[in-house]
Amino acid sequence: MSVVARQGIKYSIIGYIGFLIGTVSAIFIFPNDFEFYGTLRYILPAAEMLVPFVVLGISYSNVKFFRKAEQDGKKQNMLSLSLAAISINFVVFSLVFFIIPILFPNFKNTEAWKMKEIVLPLILLLSFCAIFNKYISNYKRIVVPNLLDNLLPKIANLGAFILASYFALSNNIAFAFFFAMFALMLTGYIYYTNKLEKINLDFSTVYFKKNDFWKEFANYSFFGFLGTFGNYLAINSFMIGEYLGMEENGIYSVLYALISVISVPQLGLFNISAPIISKNLAEGDMEELDRFHKKTSLSLYFLGAVLFSCIMVGFPYLAHFMPKNGLLLREYQPVIWIWGSAVLLDLATGFNGNIISLSKYYRFNIIVMMLMAGLTISLNLYFIKNTDLKLIGIALSTAISLTIYNVIKVIFNYIKFKVSPLSIEMIFVSIICTLAITVSLILPSFDNNFLNLIYKPAVVLILIFIGNYFTKIFPIENYLNLKFVKSIFKFK
Repeated sequence: MSVVARQGIKYSIIGYIGFLIGTVSAIFIFPNDFEFYGTLRYILPAAEMLVPFVVLGISYSNVKFFRKAEQDGKKQNMLSLSLAAISINFVVFSLVFFIIPILFPNFKNTEAWKMKEIVLPLILLLSFCAIFNKYISNYKRIVVPNLLDNLLPKIANLGAFILASYFALSNNIAFAFFFAMFALMLTGYIYYTNKLEKINLDFSTVYFKKNDFWKEFANYSFFGFLGTFGNYLAINSFMIGEYLGMEENGIYSVLYALISVISVPQLGLFNISAPIISKNLAEGDMEELDRFHKKTSLSLYFLGAVLFSCIMVGFPYLAHFMPKNGLLLREYQPVIWIWGSAVLLDLATGFNGNIISLSKYYRFNIIVMMLMAGLTISLNLYFIKNTDLKLIGIALSTAISLTIYNVIKVIFNYIKFKVSPLSIEMIFVSIICTLAITVSLILPSFDNNFLNLIYKPAVVLILIFIGNYFTKIFPIENYLNLKFVKSIFKFK
C-alpha cells in the first residue's frame, strides 16, 4: 500500500476515534446539562466563524504558492510573513470588534460580546493553527494535523464539561481548560512543523516585492477568504446560541454528533483524492475522472446510507439510555430525518466541489459557497422569527441550502467537464436500505429497549448485506481483507 493511501487510512482511523469520543460523550455525558454544553458549543463555532476575517485566505496561499517559494528558497519567508500578517490582522480585527458597540450599542447584548474574553484569544490561536495546518499539508502529512484538529477540540469540550458539571468547579476553570487545549494545539503545530523542517523566521519583504508577487499572493488569498463562508455548522451554532438559547444549542450539538456518523466514511478521502483529481484535470482525462467520481460517490453513499438506516431504527431506543434529557431529544427526531437526508445527498454527490476548486473555475465554487451561506442565514432567520419550528426549522434551512448547493455543483460539473457522481447503483442502494428500514420497523419490538437497540439495527445490517450480496453494489469483501487491515499499520 502506498504512503498516501496509508496516510489516508490513518487519517480516517483518527477521525473514527475522534468521532467515537464525540458521539459517546454526546449520548451519555452532555445531555446532563444542555445549557452548559450549548455554551461550550457556541464558543468554538463563534470563533471559527470569525477566524476567516483574521486569516483572510492567507492559509490557502501557503498551499498555492508553496512550490514556487520552495524553488526560490523562500518558503520560510512565506511562512514567517504569513504569521506576521495574522498578528497584524488580529490587532485590526480586535479594534473593529471594540468599535462596533460604540456605533451599535445593542451589540453588547450579544453572546459574542459577553464571551469576548475567551472568543477573541481563541480566534488568534485558531488563526495561527490554520496557517500551520495548510503549510504542513504541503509535505503530504495529514495524520498529525488531523490528530490536533479532530481530537483536541473534543477533549476540550469533554474535559471542560466534566470539570463544571461533574466536579462542580467554576465555569472560569472549565473555560481555562477549554482554552488550554487549543493552546496545546498551536504548540503541537509549531513543534511538528519544526520537526518536518526547522523553522527559521525571515520577515524580509524583498521576495514578495519582486515582480509584485505580493499582489498575486493577496489576490489568491482574497478568493480563498471568500470561499470560507460555507461553514453551515458554525453559522447554525452561532445563530441558535444568539436567537434560541444555549440549551437549544446544546440539543442541536448532540443531534449533530449523531448525524455526523453518516459522514464518517468520507474522513480523509477528499484529502487523498485531490492529487487524483488534479492529475485528471491537468491531463484532460474526463473519462477517468468520471469513472473515479462515480466510484467514490457510490462508496460514500452506500456506507452513509447503511449508517443512516441504523440510526433511523435505533435512535428511539438509544434515547432511553441518555441521562436526564434523552426524552427531550426524541422530540427533535425529525431533525435527524431531515438533516440526515441532506447529508446523504451530500455524500452521493461526492467531491464535486473539489473538482471545481481544483480547476480554473475555482471562483465559481467560491461564489456558490457564499450564496449557500447567505441562503442558510436567511432561511435560519425566517424559520426562527416566523415559525415555532425551532431546531426543526434550522434543520430545514440547512437541508434546503445544502441540497441546492450540491445540485448546482452537479449541473456545473456535467456542463463543464461531462462528469457526474450519480449512477443507477445509487437507486438500488436506496431501494435496499428503504426495504431494510421498513422490515425493521414492522417487526415487533420487545419491552427491553437495549435488546431493541441491538436487534433493530442488526436486522437492517443483515438485510442490506443480503441485498448487496446479490446486487454486488459495494465490494465489502475488500474491507474485510486481513492483509488490508495489517497494511494500515505499516510505517515507511
